[in-house]
Amino acid sequence: MFTKRTVLTLIKIVPILFLSLNVHAIDINIKKSLTLNEALEILKAENLEIQAASLDVKVAQADETTASGSSWGKLEFIQDFANSNDAGNVFGFKLTSREATFGDFGAQEFMNATGANGGVPPASAYTTPPDRLNYPDSRNFFQSKLKYEVPLFTGFQISSYSEVMRAMTKMKQLEKSQVINEKSYELRKSFYDMALLKESAKNLNTILENIKTLENMTKNMINVGYAKKVDLLEVQAKKGNVERLIAQMASNQKLLYHYISFLLNQKVERIITSTVHVPMPSFNNETILKENLDIQRATTGLRVRESMLNVSKASYYPMVGAFAEVATADDSFLSNASDHAAYTIGARLTWTLFNGGVDGAKIEKSKIEHLKTRTMVELAKKGIALQVDKIITEIATLDEDILSLEKELNLANEIYTNYENRYREKLSSMSDVIIKQSEQIQKILQLQQTQNRRNERIFALEKLANGAKQ
Repeated sequence: MFTKRTVLTLIKIVPILFLSLNVHAIDINIKKSLTLNEALEILKAENLEIQAASLDVKVAQADETTASGSSWGKLEFIQDFANSNDAGNVFGFKLTSREATFGDFGAQEFMNATGANGGVPPASAYTTPPDRLNYPDSRNFFQSKLKYEVPLFTGFQISSYSEVMRAMTKMKQLEKSQVINEKSYELRKSFYDMALLKESAKNLNTILENIKTLENMTKNMINVGYAKKVDLLEVQAKKGNVERLIAQMASNQKLLYHYISFLLNQKVERIITSTVHVPMPSFNNETILKENLDIQRATTGLRVRESMLNVSKASYYPMVGAFAEVATADDSFLSNASDHAAYTIGARLTWTLFNGGVDGAKIEKSKIEHLKTRTMVELAKKGIALQVDKIITEIATLDEDILSLEKELNLANEIYTNYENRYREKLSSMSDVIIKQSEQIQKILQLQQTQNRRNERIFALEKLANGAKQ
């Protein structure tokens, strides 16, 4: 049995416990909710398409390093091992390792033939092939070589290729920025679409409450003989229609959450939306043309064409390179390395004097492609300017439509309220009330669609400006 004091204590504690549980639940919800700025930061770090674009940038940077590294030449260590009884190889092995002797030329055999002839070389001594030279024993050959080759002048070919790779890296960075821009656009639009859905669902829920009130009123009027059953059926049919629209909006919200989760590469169950109205950006056409990624990519492509033209012109210049190598060789690995060491240094000039006009044709082709790219850059600028003018005109038109629809919605609300009161007084039929309510719902949906189109156009304008600061 509880005492009176115990009961009073519980009465005081229980509300506090409930309050604590509610606060804890709010904290959990806040942690699960995402603001637009937080979502944008997660997008840049976690989106898979952005990560793939980042890897493309790293690949381009590696290619750039490869191209610029060619100007430093190449240092190689070469270790050869061979075993042969081929006469040319064996003599060459000995000569390379500085161990060739007169005996290798058949001197012993020549002297033996001379001594046998009383000191006078017989004629056959000059024509008999020396057996030791032609049929040597097999020999091992170990050669260790360090070789360095460096281009001294390549007709600006290496530097031009480096410029191409540098421009390609810039191109990949711009493509990454374009992916970030595109995904940010999709994420922001999703947040504002969610705000519009919630706002429209809120208005429809208000209408649903009005319908439920009308339904109860109709039931009471039927009970006292002032309404017919068909009036109630009309109200219930309209209620079902509104409930269906609300369910569709709830389903669209779930789809948006799935898409936001896909963009952020993690589960998102709740977001914080602010306003349904996206402010009109204030940047001008000059800013947009300067920041637009398509124009920047086209300009970078023009730089690539300029560098490729210089690469083509390199065929008119001589190519000069130098090399140096040190080596040691013996019949065993690094045996007497210092005694058998040798070096070679040199340079080579290569100059193509005639190749049937192929080089000239390549240069002419590069000039035409450069001219075409320059034309495409100008076309891109004019095309973007046209898009900007078109979007701004569309936004202005949609702003006027929204103002008009807001007034029409206010009027539809007043007309519905008026007809509902007239129905209570038996001055209008239930069909008239339902018609006015349908017009009210239609205006809500039209306003939502128009606001959605306006937001989409503003986001498109910001995307053209690459999110430039206003």
